[in-house]
Amino acid sequence: MTVGRIARTHGNRGQVIVNPETDFPEQRFRPGAVLYLARDGQAAPVTVTAVRLHQGRPIIGLDGVATMNDAEALAGAELRVPPGELTPLPEATYYRHDLVGCAVETVDGVAVGTVTAVEGTIDSSRLVIGGARGEVLVPLVAGICVDVDPAARRIVIDPPDGLLDLNA
Repeated sequence: MTVGRIARTHGNRGQVIVNPETDFPEQRFRPGAVLYLARDGQAAPVTVTAVRLHQGRPIIGLDGVATMNDAEALAGAELRVPPGELTPLPEATYYRHDLVGCAVETVDGVAVGTVTAVEGTIDSSRLVIGGARGEVLVPLVAGICVDVDPAARRIVIDPPDGLLDLNA
């Protein structure tokens, strides 16, 4: 599971800036953490050696990455963890990957489309739904997403008037 993407180098000692894709950056990006560096269809374990935050993003050092040239080669690579290392979530909270691919329909049974992505933060996430009428953004809140069932690959929404027509 992807927990971050390497954006670019930082400084000349092989450190990289990470765009986190996790709600638990302090757990994922800590000295001693083992992540899997994925690029070109391959994933290899790497150990985080140093961490500090800058403007909300982790700047990390990785074992074996000592120079700016080493770090530049990592730009765009994904940082992953095995699914078994995911933290259990509280009730009514979901990992993004669990929602992508879910079919979305209204409480009236009208098909809206399929979730293609989840954007935003844990406090203000939205579903990106691809459907016959194009892309629709739906806030991931209890008042609108009335039944979220990742196991059944289904989400039922009760959208306010006009929400589904915003991108039409």
